[in-house]
Amino acid sequence: MSLDPEVRAILDRRKTLNLPGFSAGTPDDARRSFAESQAALPPGRGARSVTATDETIAGPNGDVPIRRYRPERETHGRILYLHGGGWVFGTLDGFDPVCRQLVQDSGAEVVSVDYRLAPEHPFPQPLDDCWAALVALADDAPLAVMGDSAGGNLAAALALRARDRGGPRIALQVLLYPVLSPDFERESYRQRGQGDYLISADDMRWFWDHHTTDADRAKPEAAPLAATDFSNLPDTIIVVGGYDPLHDEGVAYAEALWAAGGSVVLRDHPGMVHGFFTLVDLLDAANAEVAAVGSLIAGRLGAD
Repeated sequence: MSLDPEVRAILDRRKTLNLPGFSAGTPDDARRSFAESQAALPPGRGARSVTATDETIAGPNGDVPIRRYRPERETHGRILYLHGGGWVFGTLDGFDPVCRQLVQDSGAEVVSVDYRLAPEHPFPQPLDDCWAALVALADDAPLAVMGDSAGGNLAAALALRARDRGGPRIALQVLLYPVLSPDFERESYRQRGQGDYLISADDMRWFWDHHTTDADRAKPEAAPLAATDFSNLPDTIIVVGGYDPLHDEGVAYAEALWAAGGSVVLRDHPGMVHGFFTLVDLLDAANAEVAAVGSLIAGRLGAD
């Protein structure tokens, strides 16, 4: 399938900003590029009726900022949302629109976590911040962990850690084009790792190098596809895009979970690129997918 025309138009508009590739500079350069790309987007995206409150929770090395999003009606669960950005960049504001839309479409409270970033805080420090948030927010309400890209890596790692440590209980993991393996020889890397599809193979190597050591990459909490046991994990939703270098590792994780007897919904979008889910009110397919995944989350958390 060809690249979605709306996606191509968005990529073409992004080109006019003349932003360097993430791997072309320093982490601060990547953060500036992310800030510039965010500033170029129209304000006020996502459901505006949602109430957002900034708070902190106690983390292993100080307070961790979080943002709580609550729907107007009574909630029936909670989503812990972990943003993308290659573990190197990403902010609460940058992922505000998708969190707002998720609240509206799922009916759940969404809590977005501003975990510490690499390379100043490499593995496992971002995961430890997310773990602190998970432990602090776990109560009787059914809970989903959800993340995009590097946030999907952290969400999958939380599910593995919670299983291995005997809790907290996670009802559902939602992994949006997750980073799961430092294997750059998969076919989707070969086909999509060199094109203009938001991220490249060089970018992903750069992200991994800032976040982990070579020894870390053998650990399932750093690279969830390195796990040898995929049993007794939460019900799972995985979203991937056909023009994403990370496509095949998301599919491989779904297959590993299926083989272990897990309940998995794999949503594969052939014409989409990395990051498409968060392009709320910019891309029709993004709004449609947030609505569809939100409905699946509502059904799972409501039944828990």
